[in-house]
This record gives sequence, structure tokens and C-alpha cells, in this order.
Amino acid sequence: MIEYISGNIAELTATEAVIEAHGVGYLCNISLTSSAALQPKAEAGEQARLWIHESIREDAYELFGFTTRDERTLFRALVGVSGIGGMTARMVLSAFTPAELAAAIQAEDVRALKSVKGVGPKAAARIVVDLRDKAFELTGGPIAAGAPAAAKPKNPAVEEAVAALTMLGFAPAPSQKAVLAIAEQDPNATAQAYIKAALKALRG
Repeated sequence: MIEYISGNIAELTATEAVIEAHGVGYLCNISLTSSAALQPKAEAGEQARLWIHESIREDAYELFGFTTRDERTLFRALVGVSGIGGMTARMVLSAFTPAELAAAIQAEDVRALKSVKGVGPKAAARIVVDLRDKAFELTGGPIAAGAPAAAKPKNPAVEEAVAALTMLGFAPAPSQKAVLAIAEQDPNATAQAYIKAALKALRG
């Protein structure tokens, strides 16, 4: 079993990272949170470490990577909930930081959870029921208000934000409309900022 992978960031998008270690490139599915954390390292040419979850099925073998153990722990808890697969769990972790997700579960905020694409009312309720008693335990406790946010990428484009939202399962037309509307207000924002703001708009 792979615990983590350390190496150079060969490729990075909002949803995938290729980590090169000892001549092998490992393609890892990542959340927007991990993508934002990796971006400064990619730009600086620094090595990175991803904590790995292996998803092995009859028809596929996938790696999911996380910049923190807390995020991986929550991912594993989410995929342990009936009806929540790996890609849906990644969507949830793209919409919330680990601390925000733990708080939403603890508060039994089904409305916030079901706003994530791919999470219906029943799935949101199951997440709350299954994880509410151990939400903060999974992340080592709540993070204090005002904790610094993950670093944002510096040089992305509107097209990258639209492509990332499409890869996450949102329809291209509404994704483009949401990002363009945000870009009109702040044309110099980063792709990560566009994605985060668009996610809120698309979730209603």
C-alpha cells in the first residue's frame, strides 16, 4: 500500500497532479484545496508530498492525493458513507476545507452538504448521521477562526477555471457564465479565486 509520494510536481491542474518520484510519474486526483496548496511549490520548482489513498476496482486503479493527512482522513471517512464515491468525496473536499467540512457535519448542516454537486439530500443526511460524532476527531479538532487560508495560484486564466469546473462535473455553459460574471467584477483574480467563487454561485 502506498502511504505517500514525494517528488517533483511534473504537472498540476485544479483536479490532477503528476508527482515524479525516481523516474516514475504518479497521476493523482486532487481537490481544489490541495491544488491551491501545491501551486506555490510548482511555481518555485519545489518538491511536494502527497498522502495517498488507493482506489482499486475491477475496471480501474486510481490514486487520490492530499497535501494533509486531515484531508485524506476526511476523504476516507466520506467514501465510507454509503453512496459516496471517490469523485464525489473529492467534490465535497473541493467545496470545503477540512475544518469547514467538520464544522458543517458537526452542525448537521445538510443544506450546505447537499449543495455540492453529486450529493443529494439522502447522501447529505447519511454523511451527517455517520460522521457527526467524530467530525472534529477526524481532523484533530477545529481550526481556530482566522487561520490562514491556503495559498492561491498566481498565474491561471478564466479558461482554466472553466475547465476545472467542467472536470468536476458542472455543465460547461453555466460554469463559463459564472466565471465570466465573476471576472467582470475582478478581472485580475486568480483561477482558484474564480473557481471558489463560481462553486458558491453554482451551488446556489
